[in-house]
Amino acid sequence: MRKTGLLVLMIAFAAVSCKKSPVEDLSILVDEPYYLTIPEGFTNPDIPEDNQLTKLRVELGKKLFFDKNLSVDGSISCGSCHLQEFAFSDGRAKSIGVDGRPGRRNSPVLFNLAWHDRLMADGGVPSIELQVMVPLHDELEMASNILDVSAVLNENEEYRNLAMAAYNRDVDPFVITRAIAAYERTLVSGNSRYDQFLAGNLNALSTSEKAGMDLFFSDRTSCSSCHGGFLLADNEYHNIGLSESYEDAGRELITLDGNDNGKFKTPTLRNIALTAPYMHDGSVESLEEVLDHFISGGFNHPVKDDRIRNLDITSVEKQSIIDFLGALTDIEFIENEEFRPRP
Repeated sequence: MRKTGLLVLMIAFAAVSCKKSPVEDLSILVDEPYYLTIPEGFTNPDIPEDNQLTKLRVELGKKLFFDKNLSVDGSISCGSCHLQEFAFSDGRAKSIGVDGRPGRRNSPVLFNLAWHDRLMADGGVPSIELQVMVPLHDELEMASNILDVSAVLNENEEYRNLAMAAYNRDVDPFVITRAIAAYERTLVSGNSRYDQFLAGNLNALSTSEKAGMDLFFSDRTSCSSCHGGFLLADNEYHNIGLSESYEDAGRELITLDGNDNGKFKTPTLRNIALTAPYMHDGSVESLEEVLDHFISGGFNHPVKDDRIRNLDITSVEKQSIIDFLGALTDIEFIENEEFRPRP
């Protein structure tokens, strides 16, 4: 692993408040850089100048991420639909919002977001900071309003102190969106057994997993043409023939171009064994069914990607690919206590 430092000005809390802080460790109120650990083979991410990573910003973002006060009725938090054991997805076909309201799409994973410049399944949100606004205001999710949330949180002395120390301002929409984004950028996953194999541990993968890896990266399957690179995703949008007619128009909702009908952003395959059910609508329950879909070539659709075609794959080869996908699980990531809320 290598580290990159993101320089920030140190902010002295004592200059902004004479009240006693409720934060137990007073030393935390003097901010310092947060050094993001970047796995081998990953590039350096671009971090916005107005939201360089610091320890206090990350700590504040984590606190906000798990705070149910962000929802209109105080019943759910960001963490309610993004659970670490599911690689920060939630194991449901569609997430459940306030009052038990079913959401529109399958909950996306929230790791390696620092390398994504367009978010959501349709790519309609250009940054992590802006993405925070979507679930917070969605009537089927948190059904809240960021101005109301800011007012409520500003009544909390600990939040005010942390916000002032981290951003030199009261709790407001800027602080809420930036802090949560700062925390989410620290959710980095890049130490699966597949990564260990690439790093030189040739015993990290079983014989079947190696065979599946070879098939995955072969021209026979073309899997890696969309699921390649260190993200195992191409950050592009494809119609994979999931349906002949899409209730959810996908990328077309953003571009208003019929050629984008039924196109959705390629999901990363990292930690894929943990994130069932699959697809934008959670309509595919298992990895075996995912493989069945791609082996069959999917349904006919006018803009279906040409690479989605019938594949001549044996049952043994199919299982080897599934085994390889299981080797993409990063146990260290899902067990990392730094990502969890403070008790």
